[in-house]
Amino acid sequence: MEHLAIAKDYNVQPLLFPPITTATSVAAIYLHRNNLISSNFFSTRKRAATGKCARRLTPITSSTTTTSSGGERMSFDSPAKALRRLLDSPGIHQGPACFDALSAKLVKNAGFDFCFTSGFSISAARLGLPDVGLISYGEMVDQGQKITDAVSIPVIGDGDNGYGNAMNVKRTVKGYIKAGFAGIILEDQVSPKACGHTQGRKVTSIDEAVMRIKAAIDARRDSGSDIVIVARTDSRQAVSFEESLRRSQAFADAGADVLFIDALATRQEMQAFCEISPSVPKMANMLEGGGKTPILTPIELEDIGYKIVAYPLSLIGVSIHAMQDALNAIRRGHIPSPGSMPSFEEVKNILGFNDYYEEEKLYASTLMPQPSPRDASREAFGSIWSRTLRIKVTGNDGSNKLDVRIPAGFLDGITNIVPALVGVNLKQLLNNAAEGMQGTLLDFNDTLGDRIQVFLE
Repeated sequence: MEHLAIAKDYNVQPLLFPPITTATSVAAIYLHRNNLISSNFFSTRKRAATGKCARRLTPITSSTTTTSSGGERMSFDSPAKALRRLLDSPGIHQGPACFDALSAKLVKNAGFDFCFTSGFSISAARLGLPDVGLISYGEMVDQGQKITDAVSIPVIGDGDNGYGNAMNVKRTVKGYIKAGFAGIILEDQVSPKACGHTQGRKVTSIDEAVMRIKAAIDARRDSGSDIVIVARTDSRQAVSFEESLRRSQAFADAGADVLFIDALATRQEMQAFCEISPSVPKMANMLEGGGKTPILTPIELEDIGYKIVAYPLSLIGVSIHAMQDALNAIRRGHIPSPGSMPSFEEVKNILGFNDYYEEEKLYASTLMPQPSPRDASREAFGSIWSRTLRIKVTGNDGSNKLDVRIPAGFLDGITNIVPALVGVNLKQLLNNAAEGMQGTLLDFNDTLGDRIQVFLE
């Protein structure tokens, strides 16, 4: 229980899994507002203190540069280099799993330095289907592109089993590199694959599994990339614990950057796994809500020997529950309470409306006044629209054919009086007119030679 005492001394709450939230119609944003995504992303360093082990908790910071709109972007580093720098830094690093661009933004805004994509969550959010191998390579790459475009932090992509043999793995890795991923997780399941903590998993031979990792490394070399290869085995549940250790060692020998055994069943198994190839970082998977692996705190995981830890279901799970609550409220004739969802201003801020408006100013034209959109139905009796239009038609012989005045807010039917105005956008001319303007809006000769004039009075 020493780790709990240390956590208490340093005011750090042991992380199990997020609580269930109340309703919201914008479920993912609700997580950010209510701090259900922890921003306590720490590097832990051991030091001696009063005869027992203690830790000083410090945030991991990244080298960033500020964009013109006030956002942050990694300075010069590729996503893979940023991730490798993180893997080389002290302590254990937490990475929640996102499933779309918005959830990735919330992870970044909460202070995390990297995140994962979850095939389970993407299959749920994009297809509404279980993670049983139904989602395709193309759909995962497309979703990944949207996620990596939305954030500046490194993203480790779920590459499933590479979607085929070693040649498919090469294509998958190259596609994930182009999509902007910093890392890719590749597993040794057969097709169709299954979720790591569900029934029905089967794995390939160890030789084929190793060839997948070698193919991934070759694809990385061919692309001139430094993408991080995370080698995962599902053989703990499909075969045996001993087989999972054997495969992990083989993956390390083949050149994998990070090792991952899914669904380890005990703390002792986790300890034994971390003793395999000690120089190769290990990944833990804290499947929230009832997986096969014990849920441990980050400090406990670091003590065992892990370097990174994924939280695959927190965001999608809490979002599902929150949306169900919101829908139940709406069904009963209510809306979610103000405290259970963000204000519209908060939503706009999270999505970047204010940043957009600020950056937009950099490109505003100074050559001519920018027209301001007007709602004619609401402003028919206000401002320019409440003024008078004079429409004058002079015949080609100099005779006065028409000279009428009409309210500017009532233009419908004017072409019945003056057919030559068909195709002329008088509403746009009024929108573009400056406040206080008087004089000629339009002056031209029609096909019969009559002079058509429109004045704003």
